[in-house]
Amino acid sequence: MRIRHVKLPVSDLARSVAWYCDLLDLRLAGEFREQGELRGAQLMHPTGFGIALREREYCAGQPDLAGFDVFALEVDSVDELHAFAARADELEYTRGEVFDRGEYGAALDLVDPDNTVVRLLAHNPFRADRFLGVEADGKGDFTLYDTPTLG
Repeated sequence: MRIRHVKLPVSDLARSVAWYCDLLDLRLAGEFREQGELRGAQLMHPTGFGIALREREYCAGQPDLAGFDVFALEVDSVDELHAFAARADELEYTRGEVFDRGEYGAALDLVDPDNTVVRLLAHNPFRADRFLGVEADGKGDFTLYDTPTLG
């Protein structure tokens, strides 16, 4: 089993389609109309991962995810994070800095037109064959631990 796509609420469908396609190399793979009106889009990456977008006005509860990293995408290297940062700068899109988190890997936050954070990770240590806990000190430092506290 694998995740097929995540769906995000957006305020301007055309603007968001352009952002995700331009920055993340996604392609418009489908559109969704309701009663003759365009309400959503399915974007796909060549690797098979997708992001679905739906006009917030037509989402149950009209969720606002501003400032929240709903999902993360993994890249192969810190160099790729820097390449995405340069691409975001070239396109004049909002982003954070490439952040080296030591043993916890490196990250880059890209901010979409609705201020939803798309986090890119390199060398993230989580795997299915072992437990790993992360303690953040609030100052940007992380400590890893190997015994779960949830049971």
